[in-house]
Amino acid sequence: MLHTAEVTSNVVPTPARVLIVDDERALAQILGSYLVKAGYAVHYAADGLAAVAAARELDPEVILLDLGLPGLDGLEVCRQVRTFTDCYILMLTARDDETDRIIGLGVGADDYIGKPFSPREVVARVNAVLRRPRPSKASSEEIPAEERRFGDVRIDPAAREVWLGGTQLSLTRTEFDILDVLSSQPRNALTRRQIIDQVWNTEWVGDDHVVNVHVANLRRKLGDDPDEPRYLLTVRGVGYRMGRPPEPTGE
Repeated sequence: MLHTAEVTSNVVPTPARVLIVDDERALAQILGSYLVKAGYAVHYAADGLAAVAAARELDPEVILLDLGLPGLDGLEVCRQVRTFTDCYILMLTARDDETDRIIGLGVGADDYIGKPFSPREVVARVNAVLRRPRPSKASSEEIPAEERRFGDVRIDPAAREVWLGGTQLSLTRTEFDILDVLSSQPRNALTRRQIIDQVWNTEWVGDDHVVNVHVANLRRKLGDDPDEPRYLLTVRGVGYRMGRPPEPTGE
């Protein structure tokens, strides 16, 4: 059953919608109370099927998604939700196995928050993702936001499309934003922190190794060999950069 917590504050005239998906009702209510105080419209779902239905009905800006759910588990919820919305998905997980987190990011989650957590930390993370800047801010050292080519990869920032040869790739919002940032500065090696600052924002807090997982997912979708990548290179001791300069566009 879907429950809604109303926001009475007039500080945020059109509050962003946050869907909390967790079968631990007490924890969800505590987390929801902090988010309501922060000015969000909070909704709840306690199982996987209800979560998918609520995401479709409510079109939330952010979903806080527990992995261990009755019915559909959090990973399957994430897969299904990603077929109809590009909202931000933050996984809530008590599992210590890093594989679960990697799989979660691979099926479309943007980030993860490990239990136990502080409700204030979760509010801060929600605030941060909703203030994510748009990448591709032009500067004298960046390629303009027209189409970019790197070997067989074609990136269209305006349409937010990526093509590998004649095949359009299905990227999550975060995967596209990381690729956009790196391809807009192809000669620069960026640290994980620099990527986070440009894709999430400077207020983001959490494990910066989340970038590694998203890059690994991008390499897989680009057909890049992780041992000998062509497009997304690891710069040892620094971070990542694009591996092949754009092809000339002609006179």
